[in-house]
Amino acid sequence: MGLPIIFSIDDDPQVLRAISRDLKAHYRDKYRVLSTLSVKEAMESLLELQNKGEEVAIFVSDQRMPEMQGVDFLEKAMVLFPFAKRVLLTAYSDTDAAIKAINDVQLDYYLMKPWDPPEEKLYPAIDELLNDWQANYRPDFTGIKVIGYQFSPKSHEIKDFLAGNLVPYQWMDANSSEIGKQIISTNGLLSADFPSVIFEDGSVLKTPSLIDVASKIGLNAKVKLQIYDVIIIGAGPAGLAASVYGASEGLSTLLIERKAPGGQAGTSSRIENYLGFPSGLSGSELTRRAITQATRFGTEFLSPQSVKEIKLKDQYKTIVLEDGTEINGRAVVITTGVDYRKLETKGIADFTGKGIYYGAASTEASSCGNKDVYVLGGGNSAGQAAMYLSKFAKNVYIIVRKTDLSSSMSSYLIDQIKNTENVSILGCTEIIQATGNEHLEGLRLVDLKTGEERDAPADALFIFIGAKPYTEWVGLQIIKNNKGFIETGREMKAYDNFRQVWKGQRDPYLLETSSPGIFAAGDVRAGAMNRVTSAVGEGSMAISFVHQYLNEV
Repeated sequence: MGLPIIFSIDDDPQVLRAISRDLKAHYRDKYRVLSTLSVKEAMESLLELQNKGEEVAIFVSDQRMPEMQGVDFLEKAMVLFPFAKRVLLTAYSDTDAAIKAINDVQLDYYLMKPWDPPEEKLYPAIDELLNDWQANYRPDFTGIKVIGYQFSPKSHEIKDFLAGNLVPYQWMDANSSEIGKQIISTNGLLSADFPSVIFEDGSVLKTPSLIDVASKIGLNAKVKLQIYDVIIIGAGPAGLAASVYGASEGLSTLLIERKAPGGQAGTSSRIENYLGFPSGLSGSELTRRAITQATRFGTEFLSPQSVKEIKLKDQYKTIVLEDGTEINGRAVVITTGVDYRKLETKGIADFTGKGIYYGAASTEASSCGNKDVYVLGGGNSAGQAAMYLSKFAKNVYIIVRKTDLSSSMSSYLIDQIKNTENVSILGCTEIIQATGNEHLEGLRLVDLKTGEERDAPADALFIFIGAKPYTEWVGLQIIKNNKGFIETGREMKAYDNFRQVWKGQRDPYLLETSSPGIFAAGDVRAGAMNRVTSAVGEGSMAISFVHQYLNEV
């Protein structure tokens, strides 16, 4: 946000020049002085300033204007900036109107024309008003604003996308945010327009797609090259590592991500066992560092873009995006990772995005203040989410089928959970139904030992129940195991159709799939260790095999 604004309006050009000159001479170091001759132009400018998150400290308006009297203008302006100070420029004959305005629009001061010398008749009064305004001034958030309903899947999708792409934003609930209601009113927004996104330039997108949002925040740039040395599909830890090593070693590198960088690791509130960070770091911070590093070396990044298929054309691999765009590469690294496995329990689908979320603890935690929330799952992701949610929620309950967390969660997380008063573990428990009206309100739970069922009030449920590989789109007879994970290296020789599929004279490299020049790394690969550090290692190792492959062709 820039400096606070002193806004002046007068239909007389000579008077406007004079007041603007005197205001700039005295206040330009601490305030921005804007001026206009037109009420219509003024109202348009003020709406844009409000949407940008700018602040008007004081209005200086002439009383006699042909479009609208100054008192009426101030009344309209105060709808947009209710805390700004109000000054009316008047001739001697207008003093009665000015005095009446003190009561009608809480006028702070009326200034007689002419105001010479300003050192005596202008600055002391303005100084006093500005000092009073500064005493109560709290800077507004100036980034992206998202306005919508809390229990709207579309609102959650946009919030999760912005958070995943490390874009700061301010969430405003259309029902409860006073600032949000003001912006809704002044922009003429209707219920059908939500969620609406207001950007730093003041522009408004109503119910936008993720592609629309991405374009506005500078993502989803157009492909620059006709052919890339390596195309990496998926920007989780493995993909980010591959892009860093590929670009740093001189390969023209393109990284494609269908949602947001970081993958599941990017949503972790705290990773405490990552080498070199004794105090731990968040998944978003690790992602931010990796993206910065990759782009510094020259990696191009497309997001959000989904790959529909890979086609072979001579020695080249053609990546086909969902919108039909085709991109050519000499080698491909698949690092699409895994998706959270869906819970098929009754009622879960009805409230997904309306109090039930897969991952997304960092996105929705702030809405869980003083509420009862549940975390389903016993892995590290669930434990990290529970610890993060405990900072906001009244109570956090971890639901697991086993008696405790010892067989599935790192000991450091188990110790943290034990020492956190508002986190409880519900062992040998399962959800059999989610209930509510417009959003989640309760869970029906069953004790797996006794079979006893009970109803528990629940404001939110975060699900972390394992994962399935994102490989449905992968064709080319690339060998996958019975769970959909991509097979690589020597392991493929155990499959009966390997020799029919593999056409190379040599054996496949360690991370190479059954299609030469196409590699897989990270959680999407069969036999992967499902750890951030191992995914990073595989991503960097894949580039060494890419080099060997490129030297052959």
